[in-house]
Amino acid sequence: MTVISKTAAGSAEGSTETERDRRRPTINDIARLAAVSKKTVSRVINESPFVKEETRARVNAVIDELGYVPDPQARGLAFRRSFLVGMIYDNPNPQYVVNMQQGILDALKGSGYELIIRPVVRSDPNFLSDMRAFVERQKLFGVVLPPSVSEDERLAALLNEIDCPYVRIASVPLDEAESMVVTHDHMGGEAVAKHLLAHGHKVFAHISGPLTFRSAHERRRGFCEALAAAGVSLPDAYVMEGAYTFESGMACGEALLALSPRPTAIFTGNDEMASGVLQAARKAGLRVPEDLSVVGFDDFQIASRLWPPLTTVHAPTTDVGRIAADRLIRGEDDGRARRYDPDSILPYLVVRESSGPALA
Repeated sequence: MTVISKTAAGSAEGSTETERDRRRPTINDIARLAAVSKKTVSRVINESPFVKEETRARVNAVIDELGYVPDPQARGLAFRRSFLVGMIYDNPNPQYVVNMQQGILDALKGSGYELIIRPVVRSDPNFLSDMRAFVERQKLFGVVLPPSVSEDERLAALLNEIDCPYVRIASVPLDEAESMVVTHDHMGGEAVAKHLLAHGHKVFAHISGPLTFRSAHERRRGFCEALAAAGVSLPDAYVMEGAYTFESGMACGEALLALSPRPTAIFTGNDEMASGVLQAARKAGLRVPEDLSVVGFDDFQIASRLWPPLTTVHAPTTDVGRIAADRLIRGEDDGRARRYDPDSILPYLVVRESSGPALA
């Protein structure tokens, strides 16, 4: 009986050990028990200097108590010391990329972190495998994701899987607040509609960005909803999809200006397309703003250098990049993290000479 009992006990002990192996603690367990975010646990593991000492001690105590060992697939990331921050983007507008990059660099200045840039094509069948290899090969501390790559849920899931911190920039909330900077693009479209309505316009047209971009939908939504509130509809024939490029703005502008009745005001999804519409108006012999008002979105350097200077929505891209990078490397749990006023990144209208009263 004693032998049977010892065998049973040994069997039970073995079963308990197997069960314990199956329930290996995860980074989520550490975060929950230490009462911090998953991102903070990653910062502690990666020995980031941007974690308060009391927070670091609390997380390390839980790690030691549970005997936590990072997943083997993420092992290279778990002990990275590269101090590299990635910016992964798929935006076709070079000025957007430059302004975003400048904001990130402003945030990294003096921090010891460096920026590495990676353009991508999300339709590439190797997109996700390439992103995994990029993050792991560079041993990135984390990544900033501007739109529209920020809107790819597959990429967010991959970064979570390999424990790579990220901050997403998008026109609407897509993630936990600590991992987001929201730009509220619809408010810019609304401001454009109200401005043009106040100038007596009744025949409107809109050139959106690529519909694979959430920003294109949001800018159009704000514009259309403000028109609808004033009892004005925007027929389908007066809405075209561009590519956020000069060429697409010019082509769409030519098509819209051939309609009857001809629109007296065109709102474009960015300044590059607005510059194309100005060119189309010149080719058609139209005066801006006397015959046609043109309004863009972004307020990049080109807007004030066009003739006439462009009325446009100011989107603080550089500030948004700085805030995203600051949030990534410092985090909410670091007492040195710079706080910001959410109103500081809201879009607003800048009125210049490309818009004016509609002809009577």
